[in-house]
Amino acid sequence: MNIAALVSGGVDSSVVVHLLKEQGLTPDIFYIRIGMEDEEGFIDCPAEEDIEITTYIAKKYGCRFEEVNLHKEYWDNVVSYTIESVRKGLTPNPDVMCNRLIKFGAFNDKRGHDYDRIATGHYATSRVEGGTTFLATAKDPIKDQTDFLTQLSYPQIQKAMFPIGHLMKSEVRQLAHDAHLPSADRKDSQGICFLGKINYNDFLRRYLGEKEGKIVELETGKILGTHKGYWFHTIGQRKGLFLSGGPWFVVKKDIDENILYVSQGYTPEAQYGKEINLLGFHYLSADIWNTPADGSPADDWSIPVKFKIRHTPEFAQGNLSRINDPVYGTLFHLSSDTKIQGIAAGQYATIYDNNADLVVATGMIV
Repeated sequence: MNIAALVSGGVDSSVVVHLLKEQGLTPDIFYIRIGMEDEEGFIDCPAEEDIEITTYIAKKYGCRFEEVNLHKEYWDNVVSYTIESVRKGLTPNPDVMCNRLIKFGAFNDKRGHDYDRIATGHYATSRVEGGTTFLATAKDPIKDQTDFLTQLSYPQIQKAMFPIGHLMKSEVRQLAHDAHLPSADRKDSQGICFLGKINYNDFLRRYLGEKEGKIVELETGKILGTHKGYWFHTIGQRKGLFLSGGPWFVVKKDIDENILYVSQGYTPEAQYGKEINLLGFHYLSADIWNTPADGSPADDWSIPVKFKIRHTPEFAQGNLSRINDPVYGTLFHLSSDTKIQGIAAGQYATIYDNNADLVVATGMIV
């Protein structure tokens, strides 16, 4: 089997190579550069140490190593998506877009198309049922990353390979120690890579500027203070409001008027909801629930599901159905059994089967 392994220099992707070699497979190793070193004022991700470790891994296991520069593709797709989503008042998810458009998208177009499989260090698994390949959850519920892979197309799922998905994070660390890998104790990466050392708000300020607006208490209409632009704030945010008498949470944004609405308390009622509408809904591999084909929401079709609307080890329980919306037309609708905190438009809901095992569908929250 001809395998391309995406290795970042971290412990997870390093162990991927180790496991593949144990299976008698010698992958070609690729390091993807996506930092914005060509953009004035931006500092590239600290790639030197990453590349040093990845080069060591390639030599240790006798693998061919190649750097692939995809920073233009990343800017044109993921960074632009992030800026435009924030401009529209949405909460973007660059990690979801990076996996779909870069790691399994642009990389495949440039180099991956020469390979049978693309192996990554994601905590996920795949399963073939009835001849169909499904994205499935990882053994480690805390590290499971299926919600970051929820926008993969079916051909991408078929080609993806997740060698560490059957392991706990602690087991991955132990394998790295046993194999004397230099990444064994390396910390997991945090944040959005293209920013390098640039603060996220500084990044937004560069492209969207500042514009003073009011901070208003949702329940009373009382003006509590001012902010420098709704794009600096997300639904459910607590820090960075600089209001006394808190805690205060952002619960709503008026984009046209540049107003932030907030509620007070550790568990304000306005911070929670049970109804979630999804746009751009699609099944990743197959419609296992036999959704009525006519697209009409007038039927009584409803199915119990597990779902997530953010990266968390916990699954929410609810029912999936269809509704008519005066703006969007037919939408898929999640009705949660319990109240969900911080439902943010622009984020993606990942919908699993009722065993929280297979990833079945996804849609963007509206």
